Amino acid sequence: MEFINYEVEGMVGVITINRPKALNALNSQVLEELDQTLDAVDLDNVRALILTGAGEKSFVAGADIGEMSTLTKAEGEAFGKKGNDVFRKLETFPIPVIAAVNGFALGGGCEISMSCDIRICSENAVFGQPEVGLGITPGFGGTQRLARIVGVGMAKQMIYSARNIKADEAYRIGLVNAVYPLEELMPAAQKLAASIAKNAPIAVRNCKKAINDGLQVNMDEAIVIEEKLFGDCFESYDQKEGMTAFLEKRKVEAFLNK
Repeated sequence: MEFINYEVEGMVGVITINRPKALNALNSQVLEELDQTLDAVDLDNVRALILTGAGEKSFVAGADIGEMSTLTKAEGEAFGKKGNDVFRKLETFPIPVIAAVNGFALGGGCEISMSCDIRICSENAVFGQPEVGLGITPGFGGTQRLARIVGVGMAKQMIYSARNIKADEAYRIGLVNAVYPLEELMPAAQKLAASIAKNAPIAVRNCKKAINDGLQVNMDEAIVIEEKLFGDCFESYDQKEGMTAFLEKRKVEAFLNK
């Protein structure tokens, strides 16, 4: 991999987009390497992922304008599909993904962060969808996910105006869950990921699927999705160990992901 670093510590994997000279901008190669990295994650042993950018200036500054500037209509649509396919894989990835946003998260950078389950950021983070100022729409899910996360009115304001927002405003509107000094961001992400990883992994995965799938349907259908995933947990060793430990007033010995 030229532009993606992947490391595992304990039960947490860290994916770093490593193209700092271009502020970690997304070109076709970065998207392909990210796709391959997700395919290579050992889901038997890794229980949470952190996604971040290399350096101290930028998480992901956006999609690569140099690559996009000469695209035809068909090529533009294909490039949008390439990004959307990878981001959708990230969004529906079986285990939780935390975006540790360490600087610029503009355009495709904002969009990839929104494909993650949880976003936390550094005090120098800047979010935005600047595409209309370049003569295009957001193309990697920005028109869809931003409205779902911060509400339709705020999403339209950000997208139509192409105005960037700083970390404190991103927190105020609910785009991020927390803001940290830059040096505290990755330790905070690691701590959060570890707190997720220590819980029963089948249950955590089923919770992610229940939330994601349930948001796409009406409440009557959504609670059926939850019921089935709830019932599914009762076939697991981890459910039996978790409940037995509670009844015996002891700590869980280990959740085994089975």
